[in-house]
Amino acid sequence: MCGIVGYIGKREAWPVLIKGLERLEYRGYDSAGIALLKKDTFSVYKKKGRVAELSKFVKEKSELSGGLGIAHTRWATHGIPSDKNAHPHISNNGDIAIVHNGIFENYLSIKKILTHKGYKFKSETDTEVLANLIEDIKKNAKVSIDEAVRLALAEVIGAYAILVLSKDEPGVMVIAKVGSPVVIGIGKDEFFVASDATPIIEHTKKAVYLEDGEMAVIKRGKLSIKTIQNKIIKNPYVHTLKTKIEELEKGGYPHFMLKEIFEQPESLRNTIRGRIVYDKGNVKFGGLEKFGKELKNLRNLTITGMGTARFAGLIGEYMFEDLAGIPTKVEYASEFTYRNTATHLHTGLIAVSQSGETADTLNAIKKAKREKMFTLGIVNVIGSSIAREVNAGIYNHVGPETAVASTKASTSQVLLLAMLALYLGRMRGVSKSKSQEILKEIQKLPDLAETILKKAKDIKKLAKKYKNSKNFFFLGRKYNAGTAMEGSLKMKECSYIHAEGCNATELKHGPLSLIDKNFPSLVIAPKDSM
Repeated sequence: MCGIVGYIGKREAWPVLIKGLERLEYRGYDSAGIALLKKDTFSVYKKKGRVAELSKFVKEKSELSGGLGIAHTRWATHGIPSDKNAHPHISNNGDIAIVHNGIFENYLSIKKILTHKGYKFKSETDTEVLANLIEDIKKNAKVSIDEAVRLALAEVIGAYAILVLSKDEPGVMVIAKVGSPVVIGIGKDEFFVASDATPIIEHTKKAVYLEDGEMAVIKRGKLSIKTIQNKIIKNPYVHTLKTKIEELEKGGYPHFMLKEIFEQPESLRNTIRGRIVYDKGNVKFGGLEKFGKELKNLRNLTITGMGTARFAGLIGEYMFEDLAGIPTKVEYASEFTYRNTATHLHTGLIAVSQSGETADTLNAIKKAKREKMFTLGIVNVIGSSIAREVNAGIYNHVGPETAVASTKASTSQVLLLAMLALYLGRMRGVSKSKSQEILKEIQKLPDLAETILKKAKDIKKLAKKYKNSKNFFFLGRKYNAGTAMEGSLKMKECSYIHAEGCNATELKHGPLSLIDKNFPSLVIAPKDSM
């Protein structure tokens, strides 16, 4: 979920752009960058890591000036997190600068054509391919930057929001979108562009939201909009932004937890994106590529975490044994640190943490490393303590989770454990065809999550029906036992109602004695082997 920001006007662009990126940090990212255009020269600054690091880097540059620029926060999809893969990207001849949110599905075929024409590529990204395609069209067709962008977009397939500058036309900014949001703020002799209204509202209350298939051109202080098919859009609707920045960050929801619940379909897509290699029946994790030997040699696994992360591990335990055939156990991180563990030379520790800063989990990793265990982290926060401490890692890519009760990170953790189990299973003889069956179902998950969320009104009715209950049981077996534990935790955290999570097989061995008409049971029982 990348973020884009643009500014064109009379004030210095870079402070506006940096502040805009800070406003978009809640969307999540692994690197950030900025490009400024003054007269016919681009100044480009890019940094892996936080916006604060980019800001410090930019402030040290004495040559900063100019009222035109674009900026970006990136989450890696094509190419690892690095300075070179960070946006903005510049075309071969230095004429085009671009930032991009989304994915170009056919970038490899276009890259091949451009390579044959002599174009060189500094990054691994799909975005740099578009920059060079625009350059190629602009140069050979001898057209303006906006027409070159329009013609280039007619050749690409994917979802995107882009901002494009050309040093040959220093007073022009081109914006276009298909499938990714972009909003244009209209000020007095200035324009602000961003992925959402959060960076804009402090500067102006007037805004135009581009629709899919539309592109905007800001030239000589004027805004014009047309379709990518070149149809002029007359009198575009200008919205009046009335909400506060805090409300915008909540996306119109009354609180962050509900917002994050409804972000789960997109979060699952971001977790999957760029990681499924369906034709090979496999999964790709950039952070694991160097550790093939260590992963193949694993004979035992311990999954550790606290709270929600541990419950995700309870589900993962079944996955690693079912798919990879690796004996697996789940430990409280706090207990693992202090117990005498019987570890094997080829035992691996999988540490799960949304924040990457869970103290108990960090201590468990340090103990595991002292015992020569291979450590692997599943974390959401880029560059966190756990991400730095483990031997290898996988990021969730679900964006910041503000609510105390984890939602989108929780479902992403379960998904990543499933994908990792399949990844290890392929190393151990799981067939390509079986793997493809599983991958096909994994790819359906975001849409299935959307289907569930469309039933929010029905779920609300159930909540009202049982709102006066003083106790709950959450029951499940096998994979669903961990889900039952997580449901119980959520009930306690969010409603302050006593709840017990229980493996359904244990119900008749004591817990059943507590049940009466005022003690409802929520049973997780999808159609499976149980």
